[in-house]
Amino acid sequence: MKKTNAARILDTLKIKYEIKEYVVDINDLSAVHVASQVGMPVEKIFKTLVVRGDKNGVLMACIPGGGELDLKTLAVVSGNKKVEMVHLKEVQGLTGYIRGGCSPIGAKKEYPVFLDESAKKWDIIAISAGVRGAQFLLTPADLIRAVQAKVHRISR
Repeated sequence: MKKTNAARILDTLKIKYEIKEYVVDINDLSAVHVASQVGMPVEKIFKTLVVRGDKNGVLMACIPGGGELDLKTLAVVSGNKKVEMVHLKEVQGLTGYIRGGCSPIGAKKEYPVFLDESAKKWDIIAISAGVRGAQFLLTPADLIRAVQAKVHRISR
């Protein structure tokens, strides 16, 4: 696999990570599929969702693969009255990433990142490496350091 921008950022920060590659099923980009491919429980696979707040604009939320984003909670912790998912057509233009390969690390622009607090209970979690078919395995603390994520309970 060619080194992604996200991997170069982790290297610059001297953050240890492992890349786990997997076979992409274009018809199933779900975290459940990714978990089965990389041999990890879906609770340790963190998907990155792109959201827009009514006051503070675009932000990213990283939640467990089997969880659902609690938009009301995210609005409160991000200082917005309301947040909504960004339309899929906008994701690549905003982040530089395509669906199934969206990482909180190395987006086109630095957006605030909110990480679900459940990540802290794991030694290692997986997040997209910035391309479909590859996940970074790293510690939650290193992810927080890489993106200066704010940690809150944002999924249910």
